[in-house]
Amino acid sequence: MGAPETSELQAFVAVVEGGSISGASRELSVPRATVSRRLALLEERLGVRLLHRTTRKMRLTDAGVEFYRHAREIVLAVDAARAAVRQGDGEPRGLLRVSVPPTDVRFREVLCAFAERYPEVEIELIVSTRHEDLIARGIDVAWRAAADLDPGLIARGMRTLELIAVASPAYLEAHGCPRTVDELDAHACLLGFEGGERPETHWPLRDGGRVRVRGRLVTNELMLVRDAVLRGLGIAMLPALTIQQALDDGRLVPVLPELVGGQAKIALVFPDRKLLEPAVRAFIEFMAERFDELLDDSARPGT
Repeated sequence: MGAPETSELQAFVAVVEGGSISGASRELSVPRATVSRRLALLEERLGVRLLHRTTRKMRLTDAGVEFYRHAREIVLAVDAARAAVRQGDGEPRGLLRVSVPPTDVRFREVLCAFAERYPEVEIELIVSTRHEDLIARGIDVAWRAAADLDPGLIARGMRTLELIAVASPAYLEAHGCPRTVDELDAHACLLGFEGGERPETHWPLRDGGRVRVRGRLVTNELMLVRDAVLRGLGIAMLPALTIQQALDDGRLVPVLPELVGGQAKIALVFPDRKLLEPAVRAFIEFMAERFDELLDDSARPGT
C-alpha cells in the first residue's frame, strides 16, 4: 500500500501522546472516525499492530513503542518545516516544553528574561527531579545533572561538577570524624535520589568503587540536603558549587576528601534533531550563554 502518509503518522503520535482517540481528535481538530481510520490504514500499510485497544485505554505494542520514536521525529520535523515556512522572519514563536529540577531565584529570573525577550513563545515548564524521557513526553529541552547523560541526547553548556562529602564542624565535634570509608556506616548520612527516582544507597569513591551509606534523611530536594548538612544533621554528598561559600567560610568541611567523592555532568539536553524549531534554538542559546551565571554559587541567595 506504499509508505505511510504524514496524516497517519500525525494521528498515531497524537493518540499516543493524548492517550486516546478522543484526545487525538481534539488535538488534530478532526473527527474521531477520521483518527481511527488513519490508525487502521497505518497498521495495514506496516503490516503490524501498533496499539492494543480496549474499551478503557490504549497501550503500545513493542512494535508501537519502537515505531513511535521514529514517527514522532518525522512529525516534529514536518511541523518544524511548516513553522519555518510560516515564519520566514525566523522569529521564535509557538509552544516550548522545558523540564527542569526545582529551581532557585536566578533561574527563574533568567527564564522570565527569556519570556520577555520572546513574547510569542508559549512556555510550558515542567519542574521535576525525575529524568523525564524527552521524546516520550514531548519535551523540547531539559536541564539535566547526572553521572552520565542519556545517549541519543545533544548537550549544550556542559560542565563537570565535583561531588564531595561534607559535614558541619558541630556535627563532627559531636559524632566524630570518620577516618575510613567503612566508618561512614555508623554516621547519619543525608541522601538524595539516583536519577531523581530511587533513594541513594551508595556514594562514589575516588578509586572508582562505591561505599554503602545509610540515610537519616532522604529527599529529592538538593537544597534541603544542603540546608540539613549546614544545620549539623549529618554528612552529605553535594556538588561543590552548591556549597563553595560555606566551605570557604568554614561552615562546612570536607569528609574523607581523598577517598570519597566523584563527578557529575550538568548540561542543557535535547533530542538529536537536524531541524530545531526557532523557539527551541533560541531557548538553548539564551540559557547556554548564561550557564556560568546560573551555576555561580557566590550569587546564590542564602549561601
